[in-house]
Amino acid sequence: MPANVGVDFTRSKVEPMVRGLFTEAEQDTVLATFEKSVVYVTSETIETILLNHMWERSAWDLANMYLLSVGAKLLGKKAERIVGMSEETTCYVSPDYFVDDDPFADFIVHEAAHIFHNCKRRTIGLHETRRKEWLLDIEFTKGETFAYSCEAYARIIACAKRPSERRGLAVEYGSKRRISADRVDPAEVANIVTEAANARNGWKVILARCAPIAKPRSIAQLVRDLSANAPTTDRA
Repeated sequence: MPANVGVDFTRSKVEPMVRGLFTEAEQDTVLATFEKSVVYVTSETIETILLNHMWERSAWDLANMYLLSVGAKLLGKKAERIVGMSEETTCYVSPDYFVDDDPFADFIVHEAAHIFHNCKRRTIGLHETRRKEWLLDIEFTKGETFAYSCEAYARIIACAKRPSERRGLAVEYGSKRRISADRVDPAEVANIVTEAANARNGWKVILARCAPIAKPRSIAQLVRDLSANAPTTDRA
């Protein structure tokens, strides 16, 4: 694992995403959260991580993440071969992250993107309302689509100096399947990344494409809305 891994490294990974998705007034608060949210699962940290973890299933996944990184036998046949996972405001990343040769892979960005829909605004000190509860509103079924899209787009803007280069890298990304169809629709992710690469703020494009689907109003709600908006008339 590189020697320069730390707060500055983490910030350099997530800052473009945070700047593109949050208002200027909220950006520093979100960045401060991410600076301390990434935990690297190594031989020096694994014991403390497992002893202090409150959920058995997650501890099991983290143990397997570590075993995979050192080439040891996993704890069971059903163990997932993962190099990163997120819970609430914490991202766990394996050293294997640093040996992935996919130019569009960035597991720190991927796991950080999940925090946006797993963490409530009040948890990190942001104003929360009934309609604005989570850091970002992401459709429940689009969590992985959002994370994969952010991951690929982050790599594109990190590597491209000009808009034309962004568009070219987006085409390259979509030229072959890079993610499992079991988790998301690879074609949909490629389409989102292409649209983002052609936009002034691609992060907002990704967010819009993964936003919650508006639920149809019930009959009772329609009646209430119509009554509330009906014009009033003066009685004779």
